[in-house]
Amino acid sequence: MPSTIFVVAALSFSLARSGSAQVDARLGATYEKAGVVEHLGDYLPMDVRFANETGDSLVIGDLFNRGRPVILSFAYHDCPMLCSVVLDGVSKTLSKMDWMPGDQFDVITVSIAANETPDLASRAKERFVSQVGRPGTDAGWHFLTGKEENIEKLANAAGFKFEWIEQAEQFVHPAVLIFVGPDGKITRYLYGIEYPPRDVRNALVEASEGTIGTSLDRLILFCFQYDATVSGYVLQATRLMKLGGGLMIAALVLLFVGLRRRERRASSQSARVGHAAPAAHT
Repeated sequence: MPSTIFVVAALSFSLARSGSAQVDARLGATYEKAGVVEHLGDYLPMDVRFANETGDSLVIGDLFNRGRPVILSFAYHDCPMLCSVVLDGVSKTLSKMDWMPGDQFDVITVSIAANETPDLASRAKERFVSQVGRPGTDAGWHFLTGKEENIEKLANAAGFKFEWIEQAEQFVHPAVLIFVGPDGKITRYLYGIEYPPRDVRNALVEASEGTIGTSLDRLILFCFQYDATVSGYVLQATRLMKLGGGLMIAALVLLFVGLRRRERRASSQSARVGHAAPAAHT
């Protein structure tokens, strides 16, 4: 998994700088406590309290009462490497999508560092929203900070495992986006530091259970299925064959119906002509 490699490499570098002779042992023991345990189908607790980037207190459910799916990410803003890379990836994806945060979906970024403040979250929001470069993004991308017990409660429910490394003075954590339905139900995890817009769109359609997007989006989601081995959506040949077979049958039915209607019209016209023809005189 790309995110695992990235975190391990970063942590190895930090510990190596400390002069530790047991880097591998520490790294292995530490990383066992970090990662992702997928809780697909589970629900996030809606009563967990945080502060947004302006310092206003809210419960997480306040951001789920708008009928839109949510992209949830965890980060901390003093992170020397991975968090910025992940949020850069999110910004890059949002800049390429037709859909907008605050319109078809929302994005929530929660700090895993209990000592971080709304002011720090506000500066981070300003940076990453500006990278998206699309007016209105700030209304749909929320940066939250909170108490340690509330952070842990939400992270545990989402299956996001992280650990503070004293020697490196940083957290070890995975790189992942978590897709959540409007009711708080966890529907998909996308791993890595780059997120193809098509995969994000598919995951949002999936999270919304088809309430956002076009008929074409739902058709595409039928043909593309999430594949954990590649951490993305791939074309399913079997589904495509089924769809092709269904379309062929539908086309044949329409052709048959059209031919029958044409035949009936022709017969009806012939009958009317025969009835209207004048009788012959001798």
